[in-house]
Amino acid sequence: MGGDPVLSAVVDREGATLHVYENELDRLVAEELGDLGGFEVRAVPWFAPLPRAACLAEADVAADLRALRADLLPQELARYRTLGRDAAAAVTRLLATLRSEHSEREVAALLAREIVAIGAEPAVLLVAGQDRLGLRHPLPTHAPLGRRAMIVVGARRAGLMANLTRWVGDEPGAAETAVRLHKVEADAFAATRPGRALSAVLADIATSYERHGFGPDEWRRHHQGGPTGYVGRDPRATPSASDVVVDGQAFAWNPTAPRHKAEDTVVVSHGVVEVLTVDPAWPAAPVRGILRPQPMPFD
Repeated sequence: MGGDPVLSAVVDREGATLHVYENELDRLVAEELGDLGGFEVRAVPWFAPLPRAACLAEADVAADLRALRADLLPQELARYRTLGRDAAAAVTRLLATLRSEHSEREVAALLAREIVAIGAEPAVLLVAGQDRLGLRHPLPTHAPLGRRAMIVVGARRAGLMANLTRWVGDEPGAAETAVRLHKVEADAFAATRPGRALSAVLADIATSYERHGFGPDEWRRHHQGGPTGYVGRDPRATPSASDVVVDGQAFAWNPTAPRHKAEDTVVVSHGVVEVLTVDPAWPAAPVRGILRPQPMPFD
């Protein structure tokens, strides 16, 4: 639902107080706050301003909050696994029905229906057909898919965000380039080790491109992703990002090259990469011991 916030949370030494507009109160308490407890709820008239932070706003302590939520709790990870499987299966169900004459907008609309059907919000829906694969963030248009297409989905449920990219169809040279890009992704996974700054991980990813046959500046043409969880990228990895990798943290690295991209939501724990956005029905092949999605054929 678009519009201004309908809830303000004020946290102090005594606890947390939620100030909620009266017209949203019943739904929030019954359907979203549930049995969380541990806070006081106060009703605010719909026409009145929500209270502002008396001392620090969320933006003032953004890095501290990111660090606190980086290590997923067991119940969060359980919810994340379920969301990842549901989102990946929803994408598989739809993409298995696609035809080359479908337009990008048709695909986006059908994807939105599938994501909503699993109780999630389609926060990101990008579709590029054959003629628009050179774009890194392709907002859907009326263009047909053609022989090959890229579909990017960000599905949010209960706050958590599942990010994935899938490909359908084929074109000359695509398979060989995809193999090399998945090796860049594998290097990103290997570089994601507890205690390392995101800037250091990004530096490893940047040098990986040339090692696998891409230009040395390929990493500069698009962001490479980073931690995820309650934000699409929390934060995006940059050369100056000082956030430190935490064991048990979720990531969505997305190495890209011309007409190519790899992306899934994973959790890195005790040196093991667990792919959350996985569906056994989608074609996959191992890359350094981790199953990675392959293009799905279509007519």
